[in-house]
Amino acid sequence: MPTLHLAQDETADQVLSDDPFALLVGMLLDQQFPMERAFAGPAKIVERFGSIDPTEIAQADPEKFADLAATPPAIHRYGRSMAGRIQQLAAAVRDDYAGDASTIWSTASSTKELVTRLKALPGFGDQKARIFAALLAKQLGVQLDDGWRDTIGPYAEDGSFRSVADVVDEESLQKVRDFKKAAKAKAKAAKA
Repeated sequence: MPTLHLAQDETADQVLSDDPFALLVGMLLDQQFPMERAFAGPAKIVERFGSIDPTEIAQADPEKFADLAATPPAIHRYGRSMAGRIQQLAAAVRDDYAGDASTIWSTASSTKELVTRLKALPGFGDQKARIFAALLAKQLGVQLDDGWRDTIGPYAEDGSFRSVADVVDEESLQKVRDFKKAAKAKAKAAKA
């Protein structure tokens, strides 16, 4: 896998680059929390738990796992509840993909199937599934068919800087932040 730069931290980005489940966990954590801190979460889990293996995480004592997730600096603003979601995600990867997160995309026959598989994961709705599929396509070359951009939608557009799928350095991270800020302002103005 190429080296990703989502957490803007060398160690955390290496964990994301080396382990497909870590990348899934980072995407899971990317909500109501700064993006780069969410994607640094898997490295904190490795540091504190000793592993990012989905089978080990699924089998971990829920209270102890929640404690390590919530220990400052926590893996997320809602560390304890996100720990439970991570364990649910780990159990799904263990049970449905034999503990190998990469098979979610490596065995999918189409982008549509990939998005469907991602949406079936705990904590992944339609938008998160499409963003993750865009991340896989843009940064890891997982383009399962000619229509991948149409299936994924706006997150697949080149140069859109709408999501983590477009983050490759500090400058692109800032462009994504600016896009999200403008989108929130537009939504707020529409409500007024």
